[in-house]
Amino acid sequence: MNEEKKFPRNVERRPGLRSGNPKWEHPPVRKDGRPPVRKENRKPDIEGMPPRRIALRVIRAVTEQGAYASLSLDRALENCGMIAADRRLASRLVYDTLDHLIWLDHVLGQVMAREDTDIKLRNILRLGACQILLEDRIPESAATNTCVQLCVETGMEGLKGVCNGILRNLVRKKEELVFPDPEREPDRADAIRYSVPEWLWIKLREHYGREEAGKILTRKESAESWTVRPNLTRLTDEAFELLLSKKVWDKEKADLPHAWKIRGAVDIARDADFTGGAFSIMTGGSMIACLAMDVKRGKQVLDCCAAPGGKTCYLAELMAGTGRVQAWDVHEHRTALIEAQARRLGLENVRPMVRDATKKREDLYQSMDAVLLDAPCTGLGMITEKPDIKLRVTEESLRELTQIQKTLLDSVCEYVKPGGILVYSTCSVLPEENEMQAEAFLQVHPEFQAVDLPETVPEKYRQYRKTGLQLLEYRDGVEGFYVCRFRRNRG
Repeated sequence: MNEEKKFPRNVERRPGLRSGNPKWEHPPVRKDGRPPVRKENRKPDIEGMPPRRIALRVIRAVTEQGAYASLSLDRALENCGMIAADRRLASRLVYDTLDHLIWLDHVLGQVMAREDTDIKLRNILRLGACQILLEDRIPESAATNTCVQLCVETGMEGLKGVCNGILRNLVRKKEELVFPDPEREPDRADAIRYSVPEWLWIKLREHYGREEAGKILTRKESAESWTVRPNLTRLTDEAFELLLSKKVWDKEKADLPHAWKIRGAVDIARDADFTGGAFSIMTGGSMIACLAMDVKRGKQVLDCCAAPGGKTCYLAELMAGTGRVQAWDVHEHRTALIEAQARRLGLENVRPMVRDATKKREDLYQSMDAVLLDAPCTGLGMITEKPDIKLRVTEESLRELTQIQKTLLDSVCEYVKPGGILVYSTCSVLPEENEMQAEAFLQVHPEFQAVDLPETVPEKYRQYRKTGLQLLEYRDGVEGFYVCRFRRNRG
């Protein structure tokens, strides 16, 4: 295979009475009321089916129902009864299939007679192709046989021969697969290579260059980790380090104040110290956005799009429980998440409210010392952790989001006092949502100016600031994130 062909790599029984007749006089019954299956006639499960069932269920939820992969996978794995190795396999198959979906569809198109394959069958074929082409530890026969069984289990027994034929054809022809010529169709070739929509590849390539755009899109296999920080109203950094030393987790100090990176934690959200409010889980980019606010004790602060409340609570802790942080969200059920966070952490200076930040509140004009707008965005800065994002974002959704961002900025900036701070942030890497949005804001609002990030943000990150700070995962070790700090002029 040449270089262009490669890709970075239950029946409940009631006891019956027996006579001389071997048949049941009082047959066992199932919970669902259907006739029982005699144990000696049951077919044994094909080895490896449980993780593949889970994987297919999640892939279908994402591609057929628009569900979020991480949430769907968490629900599917909860109380699934699988051993750890099978849980890991299910997770890997989900994320590898979704991450390479466009590439897999290109490959499958070369071994299928029809392009308009039923979506249920196509998802089984995608899962099979992922195992055949991207999973070195899975035998091709196991990939094919389990996918054929999945056809039966999903009500497509009549298509199991088609599935078998396509996947066996793929096995035979995998060394003959053809990809776009990078000389004649460079953007199409790269879009398929990185498995992203071509329009999205072009935007990234035009802004970052081909090499850096590729790095932004390359997913790295690494042990699952979390960034954690202490509840600053309860623990000093030293006390938190001592608490962590008693855990069996792997841990190392992060390049951010108070923060540690941990690995090997199982069900961390059920950890007694976490539920007791001793610490929080928070991404690096979100921490930097809060540090950019440089909040002081006793100040009045507004977090405009605050759910689920991680940044709100960090700001409240940075103010040592003094002052007030208003935390807005447009949805009541999401505002309840903020309330739960503040309650867990014992924070009395948080005020969650159901409010639409696009609607101006004249009674609050110039009343806030600092305002944080972590705006709705494409989320493309999380693309390597959440590959289903690139399957969901469209050119139209990008246009809609940039307009929402502009409307939010025009609205919430009114609440900043003279000399006060407005921080705009997104978890995106697209200039339309970031630098271009910040520059357009300054054109319309000359009463604001972009200012340097405070020293609360480590110099390691501040060095990349232009109009704002664009963080990139491959370079900075945190999710792709944008932060811009504005100050309202005095007088």
